[in-house]
Amino acid sequence: MTVLKRYVLRLFMSLKYITANVVDRNNGSIVATASTVEHSINNSLQCGSRTCNAKAATLVAEVLAMRLKVEGLESGQQRGIHVDVNKALEKKDFKNCTKVWAVINSLKNNGVKLILDEDNDASQSG
Repeated sequence: MTVLKRYVLRLFMSLKYITANVVDRNNGSIVATASTVEHSINNSLQCGSRTCNAKAATLVAEVLAMRLKVEGLESGQQRGIHVDVNKALEKKDFKNCTKVWAVINSLKNNGVKLILDEDNDASQSG
């Protein structure tokens, strides 16, 4: 069975870390990931000991975009990568809203084809 929204962006945020995954819903596997947990990303940031900001979110998205391009998935195999904006925002607190949008905007600016599912009935085709 093929899923219409095959590739989806999943965001995980805490006070210290930001992780962005692109998941293939056909088999449940992560096809690309980037996180401030990674030493190469964390060492290039100056987040302090407790928090990471929108700058960190932007860097995570840039790394994720590069990894998607290496895998040839920046367009989600011409279907796009789906992001449920409302779900991402309601899971995060008010302070993380800027981080969510920083990730989304950075991915778009780096050539990743995102489809924003802002409504329950949003079934856009690219």
